[in-house]
Amino acid sequence: MIEVRPFETLGAANHGWLDAHHHFSFADYHDPARMGWGAIRVWNDDRIAAQSGFPPHPHRDMEIITYVRSGAITHEDSMGNRGRTEAGDVQVMSAGTGVRHAEYNLEDEETRIFQIWILPETLNAKPAWGARPFPKGDRAGQFVPLASGLGDEGALPIQTPAKVLGATLKAGTSTHYRLEEGRVGYLVAAEGRFKVNGVEAKARDGVAIRDVADLRIEALEDSELVFVDAQK
Repeated sequence: MIEVRPFETLGAANHGWLDAHHHFSFADYHDPARMGWGAIRVWNDDRIAAQSGFPPHPHRDMEIITYVRSGAITHEDSMGNRGRTEAGDVQVMSAGTGVRHAEYNLEDEETRIFQIWILPETLNAKPAWGARPFPKGDRAGQFVPLASGLGDEGALPIQTPAKVLGATLKAGTSTHYRLEEGRVGYLVAAEGRFKVNGVEAKARDGVAIRDVADLRIEALEDSELVFVDAQK
């Protein structure tokens, strides 16, 4: 099954400083048919105005991955971590037993992010945070693990048997990915238009994949792709 969820059908909330679109039920958006996808619980498409952001708030027992599409996000948390993550790069937070954090756009331009929440394998784990750059050239033409709980070298560690991958494809090129039995996939383009096994989607649409092992992703335009491979 390959199901396209057009961007226009996503849940939405515009708070002025934050223009948010929700692939799955979140906050005041509730759709019983979109409560998550396997272990993927949240995929938010956020546009954060300059010099604004999320003040300190708590999380627990969730793996939270932030992919910065443009601009930069500055993180602070109750573990004493502080960092700035720029466009194309990734930060992860394992909330575990509990952590408070803030996410600010301290730039003079809008910041755009994908924030992805994945259910952890074990509850009450030790909280952790990390970030690192992922040059887009290193993922040209292929999916590269950005965050992983499956031991992928070079990926940021998360505490769940899932992986978040990124790829950049030039128009007219393609790449392949194999989704193992018992897994689901969810694919979103930050930029571009593409096909998955002949099914077309555009930037910011969600593509939910289940019970399809071999995937061929073809770029119809230059595309920047983010893919999550998680347990059913």
